[in-house]
Amino acid sequence: MDTDVALEVFINNGMLEKSVAKDIKEEMSNSGKDLWETLIDFGIISAPEDFWNVIATEVGAQYITLEGFTPPQEALSKLTAAQARLHGALPVEYRPGEGLYVCLEDPLNPQTVDDLRVACGEDIYLYVAADYEVRARLQECYGGAEAAMGDLLDEMNAMSVGSKDGSEEANAAPVIKFVNLVIHQAIKERASDIHLEPFEKEFKIRYRVDGALYEMAPPPVHLANPVISRVKVMAGMNIAERRVPQDGRIVMKVGKSSVDMRVNSLPTQYGESVVMRVLDRNAVNLDLNNLNLSPKLHEYILDTVNKPNGIFVVTGPTGSGKTTTLYAALREVNTIDAKVLTAEDPVEYDIDGIVQVPIHEGIGVTFPRVLRAFLRQDPDRILVGEIRDKDTAQIAIQAALTGHLVLSTLHTNDAAGAVTRFVDMGVQPFLLSATIIGILAQRLVRTICPYCKTPYKPSNVLLQQLGVNPALLQGQQFYTGARCDKCANTGYKGRKGIHELLHASDPIKELITQNVPSIVLKQKAIELGMTTLREDGIQNIFDGNTTIEEVLKYT
Repeated sequence: MDTDVALEVFINNGMLEKSVAKDIKEEMSNSGKDLWETLIDFGIISAPEDFWNVIATEVGAQYITLEGFTPPQEALSKLTAAQARLHGALPVEYRPGEGLYVCLEDPLNPQTVDDLRVACGEDIYLYVAADYEVRARLQECYGGAEAAMGDLLDEMNAMSVGSKDGSEEANAAPVIKFVNLVIHQAIKERASDIHLEPFEKEFKIRYRVDGALYEMAPPPVHLANPVISRVKVMAGMNIAERRVPQDGRIVMKVGKSSVDMRVNSLPTQYGESVVMRVLDRNAVNLDLNNLNLSPKLHEYILDTVNKPNGIFVVTGPTGSGKTTTLYAALREVNTIDAKVLTAEDPVEYDIDGIVQVPIHEGIGVTFPRVLRAFLRQDPDRILVGEIRDKDTAQIAIQAALTGHLVLSTLHTNDAAGAVTRFVDMGVQPFLLSATIIGILAQRLVRTICPYCKTPYKPSNVLLQQLGVNPALLQGQQFYTGARCDKCANTGYKGRKGIHELLHASDPIKELITQNVPSIVLKQKAIELGMTTLREDGIQNIFDGNTTIEEVLKYT
């Protein structure tokens, strides 16, 4: 259910102030709890039934409980497992000549009713039940996602493939439904990437959720080409060209929100490997307060983005949340009296009030060329998606020297390594020293699922690998996830950033000018009080946010 829409219902009913709604969303982000649980914690409602009664009144339906209820087979037969799972719809009653009554996981989404009407050819009427009860009954009546996939796979197994590249079958109904279900399931599970990988004897489909890959039920290998061709059709790519890499884009309506996917195909020995990167277009609500930063780091970033000039860099590997951090910072200064320009490849977040330029190297719209144009656009602050080469670095330095604040990202292992990277690209150390404000290294570690969080005693081997002083471990409690349905039996739910901030103080700037090795720079920063990635990770272990394994993996 769309949290913003549900909160708006409570605001419109006079049960909630807008200022409190913001606090509720922040608490949900921190705790991992559902909206109804958080509303109980805030004293807005006293029981789950209160929440669902409000939702039922909003959509003009009756609230019912599904506890101990088994839908009649006559109603269940009106939807296949694939349709029920795709739309989150549980048939509860069928009245011949009138229509089908269903409970939806998201009753506030009117599009679902229209989709179901088309899918089953019946008029659709709503009852409202708790979403967790709907999910449980869907599991009992239709089986899990595997059962829904199974229905479609049975249909697809019966298909014959007449064309070599699968182009003729790409628009077949089973293939269309299968690809849509794959995408909807990925979005529902908060996947950041969807991988379609053909091999000699199998066709793998995997999701990346919270940084980890999970495999789902694959279609037969002989249907790899039709499925991949379908994705290419949706992405506006050339399905006849299978010899060179291609890029495309898919925009889909899921609920009330528009989901944007960046698609890339790569020719391999056994066909084309396709990866769909899910871009979160709901990120307009990005807020520094929602990033779980330490108070000291939060204050530092706020102070930095309000400086008149200089360069602030966030470093880390792909998928470590660098762009999210920078955009959350930019939103703090996205005011009527500030001109903010961004150059990105691609534009990942749409934010009103910020002029965003997508990089397109094929037609000559490169980072250096766009940056040169930016300097003639009278900006106050500039975001460069990534500093990749000497030209981009030098223009960024020039922009900082001429009175602009420049925010950007680099791919380095730690904060001090960013200085070495700039020098390797050809930036003079004295110019870097004159412009750099600070460098933030970042990683994302998975957080322990709050629903199955449990104390445990780690092995001595793990503790030794962590490199912690044994004296600090006296009486220290460690936690892990016991694995439950809420976290898909992984023990983790959501992610949290760990950080290493290198502040460009005068002693640091002096060392940068002298072009010392990064290890010397890092040692000096630690002497001056810098918390390393490993130390921040250890603190998060002690606070019960994550596990030793996660910190060892990323630091």
